[in-house]
Amino acid sequence: MTKNLTKLWAGGMRRLLAIQTQATHDAMKGARIDTPRPQAIWRAAQAAADQAAKHAAPAQARHAGPARESRVGPRASAWAAGEWRRAEHHVPANALHAGRSLPFGLYLPSGHETAGLPLVVMLHGCKQSMDSFAEGTRMNLLADRHGFAVVYPEQSERAHPHQCWHWYDARDAAGGGEAAAIVSLVDSLVEEHGFDRSRVYLAGLSAGAGLAMLLAVRSPSRFAALALHSGPAFGEARSGVTALDVMRRGVHRDPVSLVDTQLGARTHPGMPAIVVQGDADGVVAPVNAEQLAVQLLRLNGLADSHGVRDGVVSRETMKDGYREQDYELDGASVVRLCRVAKLDHAWSGGDDTVPFHSSTGPDASALIWDFFEAHRREASDEAYDDELTQDAG
Repeated sequence: MTKNLTKLWAGGMRRLLAIQTQATHDAMKGARIDTPRPQAIWRAAQAAADQAAKHAAPAQARHAGPARESRVGPRASAWAAGEWRRAEHHVPANALHAGRSLPFGLYLPSGHETAGLPLVVMLHGCKQSMDSFAEGTRMNLLADRHGFAVVYPEQSERAHPHQCWHWYDARDAAGGGEAAAIVSLVDSLVEEHGFDRSRVYLAGLSAGAGLAMLLAVRSPSRFAALALHSGPAFGEARSGVTALDVMRRGVHRDPVSLVDTQLGARTHPGMPAIVVQGDADGVVAPVNAEQLAVQLLRLNGLADSHGVRDGVVSRETMKDGYREQDYELDGASVVRLCRVAKLDHAWSGGDDTVPFHSSTGPDASALIWDFFEAHRREASDEAYDDELTQDAG
């Protein structure tokens, strides 16, 4: 299914480039034309891809055969033995952000009091929901085993027809407002359930990873560590069209300078991070993962424009089906890059009966929790969050 989606994205981009080329040609001839606005072009490309998917569906169904059962048993096992709650968080308007509502699913592990539990925030990708992300990643099974809560914020179809987060648009009406809503949700859940503020973790897939990176830069005091799976590099995209370009080719500018531009004169308090990327990803090119690793080294003060600074130990390990690159300081992994062989645009080692999850590669959920468990935020710097959020708006 992922390969088919990749072809549809490519088809949309070809139509997009054809429109832009024709507009440029007409303009050079002096013709009077109405050049399509980027938003209109973006919608047209998406509509063409959706139409192609509808025509392809019957042929796929004929060859698909009977539905395959999950590798881990019935899909209901994704909810495991704990408590699954669906609700909607209402974000009040303030001087910085407009009011909005954010649907979410909350998983509470069985046999644990909520007070003092860690909390993992999971941001889904495009064309996913809280349910499919919980099913595919099986993070709730780990929550039962290790004793942590999981929250799945869900993008509304009203905000985006494909339920994509606006990771590339930091304005309040788009990604900036979505990031603020997630911060508000986290604060509310910590207050209500008594979760451990020093052990709140953030993970995202694809567009969810893009928004997670925005949150890590703008609201670092809320999260102890970050996980980015198949995510785009940070700081260059400003529209749907430029977002597609970053996904396909990575950022064109120096990744470190893009981070420095976002931070200005501030010193970021740091954000330990793990990046997981498939080497066969045709939607988000693997170069994005390499650039993200550089940007995360910069956020953690381990690199500058000249490279990795003295005292940082780089350790590469070949494991079963993937390569792990660790950047360590004082014996602790601060940034970890996992490149998974033969994995396309999907959650590594997930439930492959759920779209955008693959049985190829190691269990990404287990890799992520193993990294998270080693980190906690010792001190809060909420003044930094408030100041940066205000400037970014």
